[in-house]
Amino acid sequence: MSGNYSTVQVARMVGVDKQTLLRWLWAGKIMEPKHFQNGGQKIRIWTDSDLKKVRTYKEENYRKGRGRKKIP
Repeated sequence: MSGNYSTVQVARMVGVDKQTLLRWLWAGKIMEPKHFQNGGQKIRIWTDSDLKKVRTYKEENYRKGRGRKKIP
């Protein structure tokens, strides 16, 4: 894999909904990727490195098919 991805593409690759990925961004749980303005709209450009960080966050904080890990 190499290249740049949209927010929707990253969400699909990681296996979460786009809104879940955006909530993680807004909550500061994952770093905001590079972005640019296009006609007043903010476009996020995700790299392979960004994708790896999102996957790592998901693996550490979510269980397959069950949502969030319970806090001990």
